[in-house]
Amino acid sequence: MNCPNCGARMRLDEGADHWSCDFCLTLHAPDPDEDGLSLLGAAQEDCPLCRRPLNHAVLAGVRLLSCPECHGILMPMEGFVPVAERLRANLPGTSIPLAPPPERQLQRRITCPRCRQTMNTHLYGGPGRIIIDSCETCAQVWLDGGELRRVASAPDYHYRPAKEQ
Repeated sequence: MNCPNCGARMRLDEGADHWSCDFCLTLHAPDPDEDGLSLLGAAQEDCPLCRRPLNHAVLAGVRLLSCPECHGILMPMEGFVPVAERLRANLPGTSIPLAPPPERQLQRRITCPRCRQTMNTHLYGGPGRIIIDSCETCAQVWLDGGELRRVASAPDYHYRPAKEQ
């Protein structure tokens, strides 16, 4: 990406939520889409479902990878709950119970885009009734398109937002 201020090539640092220009010191953070996802640019990893290149992205302050084709996301395990809580705090809940996911989805085996190992597929125990794929080797979770929103907007009668300090 080139700097919108001076035209120099910008860099994307590991974990950053913006591009930086070393020449004029401009910072550029792309605008988020309707789901709050800010795309930062192409990554080296491919989507485990549709094999398209993933994009670096930021959602609710957490750096992750996103597929522009199927809208799946790969994110650090430790970022999953904070992102879901931040999204939940900004969405109205629903009183309509969600149907459980199809059992056949538990048989799916996908490859982790980071380490190329087979991810574990299991039912997520929190709200939203989704099946989640996780990689213990590199501590990442894969969520299919719409699953994070489903978790964030699902009724959870035991939910209490974390107190800000």
